[in-house]
Amino acid sequence: MIKIAVDAMGGDFGPKPIVEGCLQALKKKQFVPIFVGKKSEILPLLPKRYRDKISIVEADDVISMDDAATDAVKRKESTIYKAIELVKNGEAQGVVSAGHSGATMTLATLRLGRLKGVLRPALVTFMPTKNSRKSSVLLDVGANVDSKAEHLLQFAVMGGCYAEDMFGIEVPSIGLLANGEEKSKGNDVTKAAFKLLEGYKGFKGNVEGNDIFNASCDVIVCDGFVGNLVLKASEGVASTISGLIKEYIRKSPIAITGALLMRKVFKLLKKQMDYAEVGGAPLIGIQGCVIVGHGKSNPKAIKNAIFQAINYVDTGVNEHIVQRLEALKNKEI
Repeated sequence: MIKIAVDAMGGDFGPKPIVEGCLQALKKKQFVPIFVGKKSEILPLLPKRYRDKISIVEADDVISMDDAATDAVKRKESTIYKAIELVKNGEAQGVVSAGHSGATMTLATLRLGRLKGVLRPALVTFMPTKNSRKSSVLLDVGANVDSKAEHLLQFAVMGGCYAEDMFGIEVPSIGLLANGEEKSKGNDVTKAAFKLLEGYKGFKGNVEGNDIFNASCDVIVCDGFVGNLVLKASEGVASTISGLIKEYIRKSPIAITGALLMRKVFKLLKKQMDYAEVGGAPLIGIQGCVIVGHGKSNPKAIKNAIFQAINYVDTGVNEHIVQRLEALKNKEI
């Protein structure tokens, strides 16, 4: 049975939503959770019937959001360090953390190591599209601020493998994020990456920002600086639109009537835009499985992050990535 190490103390709201989310996940799927954190705070949150199904690894130190990511390497008694070590030692197959994302990524890369052939890992997120049943895969969204063309090439390969295995897309369409669709558009790095990707199965060329949301492309590739800006800007737009809709409805009796009639539509829209529905962002390209959750994760987000970790391990994405990169190296694809 799959074992998932859960950083119980890393989120903004302490262990309560994390423990609750884990319990919700246990009601739906079979796995073995290993909480890493302060036993004195975790144990009272566990119903007696679950205590024999859950292990707790004691850890008092918690990496705060104000700490430097590099500090995590020295703090071997921290929750995230010990959670990562469980995977490194083969005691767990995956890690879920809503704590310091930089610390999580740094430790995952340094302690677990990269997959064979991977130059740099990438952080993946899923963006809503106009097709309510489909999300686009966007990477990198923050693991690498500066990337070279060969890194973008590998992000495309890894993102394609992820879309194939996790979403069942036979040949994912892959686009390179640029300031225009023409081959001549982009900066020096994207132009060089375009040349490397030409002829790769599924590569459709340059795509623009609107293609992230119009369901025309399955995987969108960019460096972590651009990807993180896209992600944060999108979250801001979604929040602003939601706030404006509420304000207009509040001010207009006619809008209130319309809102009541459109309640189901608003509910579906909210669900599609809710980060908790996704749970977290996988760091792909490293040994094992690490899901980076939002600091404000609620129980639903933790539950879905755990589901994501289980599916990641079950589908064998890592093995697929290694095989595909090896084939690319040998020019077999």
